[in-house]
Amino acid sequence: MTQSPPAAIDLADMTWPPPPFRTPVPAVVGADGIRRFEGVTYATSPGYRPRLLDVLVPEGEGPFPAVVWIHGGGWLDGDRRYPPPTVPVELLHGSVLGAGLALVSIDYRHSLEAPFPAQLHDVKAAIRYVRQFAGELGVDPDRIGVWGESAGGHLAALAGVVGAATPDAAALEGVQGVGAGDTAVRAVVDWYGVSDLVTLAEHPMPAMPGEFPDPYEALLGAAVAERPELARAASPVTYAVEGSDPPPFLLIHGTLDGLVPYSQSEQLAAVLTKAGGEVTLTPVEGADHIFLGSPDIGRIVADSVAFLAGHLGA
Repeated sequence: MTQSPPAAIDLADMTWPPPPFRTPVPAVVGADGIRRFEGVTYATSPGYRPRLLDVLVPEGEGPFPAVVWIHGGGWLDGDRRYPPPTVPVELLHGSVLGAGLALVSIDYRHSLEAPFPAQLHDVKAAIRYVRQFAGELGVDPDRIGVWGESAGGHLAALAGVVGAATPDAAALEGVQGVGAGDTAVRAVVDWYGVSDLVTLAEHPMPAMPGEFPDPYEALLGAAVAERPELARAASPVTYAVEGSDPPPFLLIHGTLDGLVPYSQSEQLAAVLTKAGGEVTLTPVEGADHIFLGSPDIGRIVADSVAFLAGHLGA
């Protein structure tokens, strides 16, 4: 039996270096009517893994407001698919979609791959990507919010307060993926994120298991004392100043957080308020990091989704 020769490769279709992002492929539609775009490459850089995102879009016509979810993990660990272990993925995803919001879950470069501001560059690139391909994804480019936990809360806060009018904006926005475009967001939910790396350096760091490095030194590439300017540049409180026009913020933080003190959210709330922003600070009494010890994770998730839905017009 004669076999057909292999198809010829069209060298015209090959590019080097690889393109900085990939356009979305058609969604997979489940029996529940939810459209799923999985493993979409929103940014590439030679020498680094591609940065991926997933998009879940509710059943219906749309376009839907979109929430960009940013995972935690000390900027060293974690991925887009998994919330903290205290929050079931079905609860997070179901609550967002049930409120008529699309969910965009993103990966970003970890700190041992690249120090700050690489993580913020990736978050900004993801927002640009969602806005650029809003039509294909079925989302509204003018109604985008961000929501993060721990390291992701820190990055969500930075995404909210860093914009085109920020001093040194070009260095903070980056040119990853879709290299230019609006990265403003309309609302921010920050769960127990770091807001001021300089004051945090005064807080004793709990012993880390095994060979897990100090997350703050890994983020900056050195101790805070050695790179104070970079520490300030990585701190959301630096940018919440008069005239900065921050979007509405919801800060939720356990009062007994032993990793990121509750005072970090108090600091951010104070500077946001002074800058004229709308901010709600919700303490979770007796809860540690990732809300350990809280009996009502469902209510925390529901309040976060309601805040986003209200400000995004869902």
